[in-house]
Amino acid sequence: MRDRPYHIPVLAEQVLSALAVKPGGNYLDGTAGGGGHARLVASRLTTGWLIALDRDPDAVAAASQALEGLPAAVVQANYTEMGQVLDGFGIRTVAGILLDIGVSSHQLDTPERGFSYHAEDALLDMRMCRTGGSAADLVNTLEQAALADIFFRFGEEKFSRSIARAVVKAREAAPITTCGELAAIVSGAVPAAARRDGHPARRVFQALRIAVNGELDALAAGLDTAFERLAVGGRLAVITFHSLEDKIVKDTFNGWKKSCTCPKGFPVCICGRTPAARVFAPVKPEPAEIAANPRARSAKLRVLEKIKNKE
Repeated sequence: MRDRPYHIPVLAEQVLSALAVKPGGNYLDGTAGGGGHARLVASRLTTGWLIALDRDPDAVAAASQALEGLPAAVVQANYTEMGQVLDGFGIRTVAGILLDIGVSSHQLDTPERGFSYHAEDALLDMRMCRTGGSAADLVNTLEQAALADIFFRFGEEKFSRSIARAVVKAREAAPITTCGELAAIVSGAVPAAARRDGHPARRVFQALRIAVNGELDALAAGLDTAFERLAVGGRLAVITFHSLEDKIVKDTFNGWKKSCTCPKGFPVCICGRTPAARVFAPVKPEPAEIAANPRARSAKLRVLEKIKNKE
């Protein structure tokens, strides 16, 4: 397990093409992970500089090693804080920004991080930054309705109510502390047919991870900051792995590419709005990449080029 790469960068060549890396440009990787994408970008820079961020201290250590000797700096920070980080380096705008959203292979494959339903004896944790409340805190303290809401909203789990009811009943006997305990509770709370459609706990674990780390709120805020700190003519590339993330990115990008917002039926435009961005068609991994890295199968890359600042 420990010999596996920290995190295999998905859509690597497509990301490089999308960012159109210029040797003298400054770039930001808001989700450095093991430094795979960041290293590919930094290795193409001469007078330019790469700033790599990650909230996970394990990722910061791995990315620092991967980027050693290259024109890059690694900072432990959430990508929502990229504005403050860039200010600290005296950089106002950058030529390109990459966000690779979601959980890393390292986080999933390290049992003690408590992200995986396969890690039966691991404590139920899921904190990317290793601080704050854990997944165990949520399942043992939230009311039944709140748990069901998390499972439904963030996991799109259609059996959210029955699962939440089972969780509350189980914790009355003893706190739920391990990944295996929660996975077993979920399995017992869904119909047999649902247990045949992949692991029945996968959506619940996704939902808890998103809730623990505030991922969707961070994505919405991070996109706004990224666009603000992107130079005109710069590129923003975002990789998502499930529909909730992708919808936020798609809708946000489409909002920035809109021109006239006058009500339908107006004979002439009075708002004067013009597009702030050019949006490219989304890109998915090729079959060969999916065969080599099955976790890439749900990845989707969306890219925009900034035309002007938002009005």
